[in-house]
Amino acid sequence: MTHFSLSRIIIEPAVRRALKEDLGPAGDITSAAVIPAGHRSVVTAIARQPGVIAGLDCAELACELVDPTIAVTRHIADGDPVKPGNRIVTFEGPSRNLLTAERTALNFMGHLSGIATATANLVRAVAGTQADIVCTRKTTPGLRALEKYAVRAGGGSNHRFSLADALLIKDNHVAMAGGITPALSRARAAAGHMVKIEIEVDTLEQLAEVLEVGADVVLLDNMDAATLRRAVEMVDGRLITEASGGITPHTAASIAETGVDLISLGWITHSSGSLDIGLDFISEMQM
Repeated sequence: MTHFSLSRIIIEPAVRRALKEDLGPAGDITSAAVIPAGHRSVVTAIARQPGVIAGLDCAELACELVDPTIAVTRHIADGDPVKPGNRIVTFEGPSRNLLTAERTALNFMGHLSGIATATANLVRAVAGTQADIVCTRKTTPGLRALEKYAVRAGGGSNHRFSLADALLIKDNHVAMAGGITPALSRARAAAGHMVKIEIEVDTLEQLAEVLEVGADVVLLDNMDAATLRRAVEMVDGRLITEASGGITPHTAASIAETGVDLISLGWITHSSGSLDIGLDFISEMQM
C-alpha cells in the first residue's frame, strides 16, 4: 500500500494558525485550572466509524508545537483504512499540553480523513472503469494543499492546485471571449509549450466546435449518462474527457461506465463531513 505524507513547510502554517485560533489570548485556562502541574498521561486517537485516515502529520505537529516533549506512536499511516475501535495514534506527555493540542489535532484528522473516506468510496464505486476521481479548487481557503492531499490518500487524483497550473476555459470565459473558437484561439496563442488547455462545454454542438478547433481536455458539464456516452464517442480518444456537475456516490458508477477519463467533484473537499475520531485517556504516566 502506498503511504502518504506532506512536507512540514506546507502543513506548519495551517497548524500554527489553528493552534493560535484555539489558544486565544490566555491559553487553555481549563486545563491549567483543573490538571495539576506535572501530571502526565497516555492518550490514544480511536476511530469511531469506518473510513480512511489522513492528517496524521498535522495531528503530530499540533502536539509538537504545543510541547516538543510529547511522544507520538503511530499505529497506522495516512491512506490506511480503519474500523470502529481501531487505534490510530498514541500520545504520551504532560496532561495539560495533551489537552491543549487535542482539539486541533482531532480537527485536522477528522476533516482530512472525511475527505479521504469520501474519495475512497467513490474510487470503489468506479472500480473496473477507466475513470479517475479528481477534486477541484472548491476547497477551504488556506487548506487547499491539505485537502487535495487527503484526496490522494483516499486514492483519488488532483485537478488544478491554482489558476496558474493550466488554462481552464469555463462558460463565463467563453461568453466574455465571444465564443468557443475565439477563446480557444487566444488560449493557444498564449499558452506555453508545457501548459495544457481545457475547455468546458454544455452541449454536443459545443463539443463539435471544440473538436474542430482543438484542445487538450474537454470538461463535459452537467450531461446525463446518455449524452456523456455520445460525447465520448465523438471525442474518440482525441482529447481527455472530464465529467463534472451534480455527480454523487449513487451516480458515479453510471457516469464512469460512459467511458470518460475523469470524474471531478467539488463536494469531496468542501462537503465530505468529518470522520468521527475520539481521543481516549488510557492511563496516567508515572513520574
